[in-house]
Amino acid sequence: MSRTCIITGASRGIGRAIAVSLSSCEDITNFVLISRTEEGLIETCQLMNGDKNIQYEVADLTAFDDVGELVQTIGNEFGTIDLLINVAGYANPKSLLETSVHDWEKSYKVNVHSIFNITKEVVRYMKKTGGKILNVASTAGSSARPGWLAYASSKAAVISMSETLSEELADYGISVYCISPGRCATELRKILAPDEDPDTIMQPEHVGQVVKNLLSDDGICLDGQNIVVRKQVEKIAKKQVTKQTM
Repeated sequence: MSRTCIITGASRGIGRAIAVSLSSCEDITNFVLISRTEEGLIETCQLMNGDKNIQYEVADLTAFDDVGELVQTIGNEFGTIDLLINVAGYANPKSLLETSVHDWEKSYKVNVHSIFNITKEVVRYMKKTGGKILNVASTAGSSARPGWLAYASSKAAVISMSETLSEELADYGISVYCISPGRCATELRKILAPDEDPDTIMQPEHVGQVVKNLLSDDGICLDGQNIVVRKQVEKIAKKQVTKQTM
């Protein structure tokens, strides 16, 4: 059976890694990749399985009406939308007193409101046949992150939204997954931790493989949960810091 998958934030990092990983799935035929950066989208397409029907759309996910029209076009072209992967995100880490209202609003507009909007539009199609939605949050959304207030709290909202939608959409045969990657070598991570060596932390490809497994038939009973994805070394480092401060 032919299935259609939409992936946002697909021009780099985790979004790109997920697109490449899922392109090896036999039952996903059509891919629509969305990002604001055309060059990055083209590079992602070139890395994917060339046997797939791959399209890309340069779009601003915060242009809500335009996104609604785009989803309608995709739904009409392919008949169904079976998978939605929400990866696109924004970060500008600041403390409370340094965070402007504009930046606070942008953080929520990109990280929360755009997921709400595209999910709502996709579900209009998906509820007819069922499907799977996966939202990428962050470990920053489930623990204190001083200096990252807007980013961390917006990711907490993604986790809560995912848990609620998992129950709300179950009657339509729609499963909702949420993953919270830990430290991962992405452009976004460079903004959050500019002095960190990217070779010492988890790579986007690791997350891509986890997502592939989650969305396969083996991922049963894992929806509706906040699934933390991180390297074992990260957990060990946290334990060492805790011991040193005791």
